[in-house]
Amino acid sequence: MTGRVVVVTGATAGIGRAAAIELARRGASVVLVGRDRARGEAALAAAREAGGGDASLELADLSSMAEVRALAARLLAAHPAIHVLVNDAAVITRRRETTVDGFERQLAVNHLAPFLLTRLLLDRLKASAPARVVTVASAAHRRGRIDFEDLQSERGARYSPTGVYSNTKLMNVLFASELARRLEGASVVSTSMHPGVVATRLLADFTRVPKALAFLVNLVGLSPEAGARTVVWLAASPEAPGPGYFVRERERRPSAAARDAALAARLWAESERLVEVDRGVRGGR
Repeated sequence: MTGRVVVVTGATAGIGRAAAIELARRGASVVLVGRDRARGEAALAAAREAGGGDASLELADLSSMAEVRALAARLLAAHPAIHVLVNDAAVITRRRETTVDGFERQLAVNHLAPFLLTRLLLDRLKASAPARVVTVASAAHRRGRIDFEDLQSERGARYSPTGVYSNTKLMNVLFASELARRLEGASVVSTSMHPGVVATRLLADFTRVPKALAFLVNLVGLSPEAGARTVVWLAASPEAPGPGYFVRERERRPSAAARDAALAARLWAESERLVEVDRGVRGGR
């Protein structure tokens, strides 16, 4: 990976942090993207210690589309080439929350942010080909459904954190597959993957374990390093195939909904409408 520039979102904790450190160890110039400065600087130090002396940190709140645009602008200004984008950042909220843009928070962070960031960096990725986009999804996508009349999860009698999370993970797989279709012939490979059941704060939130007992997830979950293996493989391995949906470094068949090409195309169009991607990197939403 020497000489390859890799952008990793969600790189200050969990799977993203483990992937960023391992990619730095393999020689990549890793750009760690996170929201929290203290955790970001700690992850940056670990990446540099692993061998990535030129690793760098970008701070951004990906729940804000204006911050996603500003992040993309900084990345484009700083890096003449970008070879890999790893979309890992994700949240589970225990109640319905809205962002500064008025979006439901899980929809914003888990789907709209990676959609917009990828779109804004896509020309640079194409120019840097061979390049890859790795989107961290989940087996939870199999329980997801997309209701275009209620993408903001406003109409149900009760907000379901895990239900909404599953919906956004289905969106991840659909986005990756539609992106792959649009990238045919461009030498940019788009993949999605399930990292396994990993012992992270996200798992604690998914299982609704009280914060005081969050340590219990370590008893049942994989380590972040184990969860990051397929991410690193898809980002770095010369043998990594694609496009497709992968689990444990093997291609797997996603749900029927995730294979629905018409649904993927409709989601893409609706996502473009929501984030106004044609505004480029010139300003906020």
